[in-house]
Amino acid sequence: MVKEIGFDWNPWSLHKPNHVFVKFAISILLMGLAYRLFSPHSIGFSSVAETTPFVDKTGAPEASIPVESPVSVKVPEIEDQIPQKEKCDIFAGDWVPHPSGPIYTNESCHVMEPHQNCMSNGRPDSGYLYWRWNPRDCELPPFNAERFLELMRHKSWGFIGDSISRNHVQSLLCILSQVEQAVEVYHDEEYRSKRWHFPSYNFTLSVIWSPFLIKSAIFEDINGVSSSETQLHFDKLDKKWTDQYQSFDYMVISGGKWFLKTAIYYENNTIMGCHYCPGKNLTELGVDYAYRKALQLVFNFVMKSSHKISIFLRTATPDHFENGEWFSGGTCKRTVPFKKGEIEMKDVDKVLRNVELEEFEKVASMGSEKGVNLKLLDTTRLSLFRPDGHPGPYRQFHPFAEDENAKVQNDCLHWCLPGPIDSWNDLVMEMVVNG
Repeated sequence: MVKEIGFDWNPWSLHKPNHVFVKFAISILLMGLAYRLFSPHSIGFSSVAETTPFVDKTGAPEASIPVESPVSVKVPEIEDQIPQKEKCDIFAGDWVPHPSGPIYTNESCHVMEPHQNCMSNGRPDSGYLYWRWNPRDCELPPFNAERFLELMRHKSWGFIGDSISRNHVQSLLCILSQVEQAVEVYHDEEYRSKRWHFPSYNFTLSVIWSPFLIKSAIFEDINGVSSSETQLHFDKLDKKWTDQYQSFDYMVISGGKWFLKTAIYYENNTIMGCHYCPGKNLTELGVDYAYRKALQLVFNFVMKSSHKISIFLRTATPDHFENGEWFSGGTCKRTVPFKKGEIEMKDVDKVLRNVELEEFEKVASMGSEKGVNLKLLDTTRLSLFRPDGHPGPYRQFHPFAEDENAKVQNDCLHWCLPGPIDSWNDLVMEMVVNG
């Protein structure tokens, strides 16, 4: 946000400054007329129009307003007086101390899943709660739950993606619950896809579990252990979200990490290749190939549809496993954010991000022509700096209660609630209101 000289820019009251200028101009007019009527020369007007300088908010003369006749008074156009906001990159900034902390607590929000409730699970430190994202060149207002719900009256949002999308939705629900508790109106058999309704606002919020965005066959249990390779079909989208597409006014789509899994790739029911399938005599096509094809299919669908919608592409989330991965003893024990220059993005995250940026750039300019408002929700870099915000071993309830040296699988990908992911919604709010 930009702070103009002379007054504070208020994003919720765009026209307020113009009332001052209009009243000021009219006052000048009335004073001039009164002077003419009651001055010794009021019997006849001078043939030369008298002018009064119009002083702008900086104190410098901006225009001269003639006061000879009401007809000749030129009040500045309202839109000309609206301060022009300078655009800045809200995704480039730093995490700064935030003593007041989050607007909700793990006890005040009842929709978060247990493995996101780090405090209840026994996490001993709380410093990770007291940071906020601060763009370097502008201000980022905190999420205004009441304002958001008013804007979304009679509207519907859909979050399409994997468990990080579900994590994001739970953060949003926790924030909105400070105004109104959502009513869960649907869940699938595995509780991966859900829908909530805010009765007072007739606002609907859905999360649809679709980790690849396209048609897939996944063969793994609840612990992520696979019994066979995933099958991906690059000519078919996942009907779980396409069947509901017309009902959404806003949609957040995301992908990424699932494309790292072993998978066999199909087109027209014919095997085209695979990713990491040694011994199968198939062409290795790679993660970037698969992710690019999936995003292209999504964007082709969106552009061909006649549905008017706002779509956010949320970029992939980096993990913070150290000394191993999730399956090989990796941990995340840090308790403060990284600063710029203290961490480098992993190569695989760079690959995913580059695919996202390239494919988004191809279609972004076409969106407005098709009635689609496309936005890039670039959470990758700001998330990279928060190794302290993950559940770690506290994805489980008090994992060291019986044995302080117990070997516990760590979660260094998802986010504690409250936690850094709450700032994603500050970004969403800013993009909805001023984007």
